[in-house]
Formats: sequence, C-alpha cells, structure tokens
Amino acid sequence: MICRHCGRAKVNRPRGLCWSCYYAPGVRDRYPSTSKFARRGEGNFNGNPDLPPTPTDARPGSPEKIAILAERARMKQSLWHPDDADYGVTKRPASLPFFDAVKSHNPDEVPIEELLVGKAG
Repeated sequence: MICRHCGRAKVNRPRGLCWSCYYAPGVRDRYPSTSKFARRGEGNFNGNPDLPPTPTDARPGSPEKIAILAERARMKQSLWHPDDADYGVTKRPASLPFFDAVKSHNPDEVPIEELLVGKAG
C-alpha cells in the first residue's frame, strides 16, 4: 500500500500513512483512524451522568427517541429519564380499587374475607 498523503512511500504507520507523513505536524489529524478499535462518536466517560432535565414523550425505537438519546450522549447526560415514554405498559397502576380498599380497610366494620369476596354490603 502507498501512503494516503504523499502517495510515494510504503505505508508503515496507522491511518494509511508513511513514517514521514504520520509524524509531520498536522498531517495525521487530516486522516481519520482506520482501526476498528479507534474512538468514534461521542464515546463514553467515567462518572455518574446527570439526569436529563425533562422526560421525553418519544416512543422507544422511534427516530425522535434516537435523536434525543444522541443529544443526551453529546451533553454527557444519562440516556434515560425515569419518566420517559415506554411501550405503553404501565409500570405502576395509578390506583387499583382492590388495593385501595384493602389499604383503607377497618377490620372492626367488615371482615377482610367479605371485602375480598365482595360480600360486604
């Protein structure tokens, strides 16, 4: 292979460059790394990321959600907010009549068995 920059010498350095071009000031920065192990994109950082300021209503997997995740990564924020939209499955029901009834149950008024079976009246 021939050097990508000068086109004369054999490649013996990363990025497809010869020794002279690789170590010449400014030349190396013009050519992106060709290594599969090179850093690409926003990368990762060590530490605990900040929570995003607001949740998103974008559905998981949608182009809008992917754009929001990319922006959060660029800003070094946590990718997911606890209140982000999900697949439509509720994590916690807002209120269930059964649990509300059991929680507010007074055993002196109605036995719990009758409440559970629905015979209270």
